[in-house]
Amino acid sequence: MDEKFSFALRKIALLGGMNNYIAVSSRELGEALGMSQQSASKRILELLDEKYLVRDLGARRQRIKITETGADELRKEYNEYRRIFDLTDHVTLHGKISSGMGEGGYYITQKPYMDQFYSKLKFKPFEGTLNVKVAKEDLDKLEVIRNMPGNVIEGFEKDGRTFGKVMAYRAKIQNLDCAIVVPERSHYNDTMELVCKFHLRRTLSIKDGDDIAVVVDLTPLSPEN
Repeated sequence: MDEKFSFALRKIALLGGMNNYIAVSSRELGEALGMSQQSASKRILELLDEKYLVRDLGARRQRIKITETGADELRKEYNEYRRIFDLTDHVTLHGKISSGMGEGGYYITQKPYMDQFYSKLKFKPFEGTLNVKVAKEDLDKLEVIRNMPGNVIEGFEKDGRTFGKVMAYRAKIQNLDCAIVVPERSHYNDTMELVCKFHLRRTLSIKDGDDIAVVVDLTPLSPEN
């Protein structure tokens, strides 16, 4: 997103426009943005054109509100700042073991997926995924990870069925190499799915409800990976 738009959105959000309509004149917005009333009025029109804002023209004053599209752009920016100031070369996510929908084994064992996992992560996953419901206080970290570049596991078609792209992020559980997988069409917002060459429940003697920590590698991928 253009910096001039992100700056304006930040100021509007600070005025209360993230979750609610706010009544603000072009003059007032210009003062907040450090520009003239005319420039502020133009900036509002640009944000409306980009679908970052919605506007309600009332009888006396205009009311504006940041759209979900605009909010998504601010979240991306927030996540980038978190990576700069809060995160190092890894991040630890805490959560509880939970049961999934039972489909992980079927998808993971598809040969095109398996071949790519081995090529890019250096292991072939055991059938199935381990689901971890992430602790509420760590959900923002999970969002940071999902917005980072990872290992792309390309989708494919088989027997008339489409298997979507998956993003994989290298991780460790109790020093066991594993990976967080994020399907292109994920059913989960607060749950991470993990794959490993071992049966994690048996190897670690864990069950639903147990607390667990997952250390995710945030270092850039080398070209050979």
